[in-house]
Amino acid sequence: MFEQLNAQVSKLANFTHQELAVFNQLLEFKSVPKKTILLHEGEICNFEAFIKKGCIRTYYINENGFEVTLQFGIENWWASDMASFHEQTPSKVFIETLEDCEILLLHRETKEELLEKVPKFERVFRIMVQRNLCATQNRLIGSISKSAQEKYLEFIEKYPTIPQRVAQHYIASYLGISAEFLSKVRAKLNKKN
Repeated sequence: MFEQLNAQVSKLANFTHQELAVFNQLLEFKSVPKKTILLHEGEICNFEAFIKKGCIRTYYINENGFEVTLQFGIENWWASDMASFHEQTPSKVFIETLEDCEILLLHRETKEELLEKVPKFERVFRIMVQRNLCATQNRLIGSISKSAQEKYLEFIEKYPTIPQRVAQHYIASYLGISAEFLSKVRAKLNKKN
């Protein structure tokens, strides 16, 4: 059950079998059906979820009542609201399963226990936060400086499996364009090929 996750964290630090066993004992396994809201706006996020199987999206509802997708998460990725989790403030986002999912949850209290018992995990989570920050910065720069077509091409290059797994309107909202405009971009690209 823990092989994927143990392999991932072991790339970031050297762990003994005992240290990984401590980590694994602190995780909660959950099988979650498609279209389940794991976190509602306004709730305090008390988990970081490692996705063993399935697809998750993080989104918010803008002032016009439209859902804006901020992030997708698939196998071997993590899903959480980092600001709410670390600051213990109400979340501004929703986290929803787009497919039936199997996730491993690390709760706030158990994470603190893990960091006390196996301090090497500080390095693992620091590196994960740094990578997340870099990805967020690159996404922000891309959303400001690139055309819709460039954003879509970059998206399918970076995340080649996601377009087959999620509805096109979710991808459009992630790219900051309408579903209709995304259809035009895709049609134009298909004509070129």
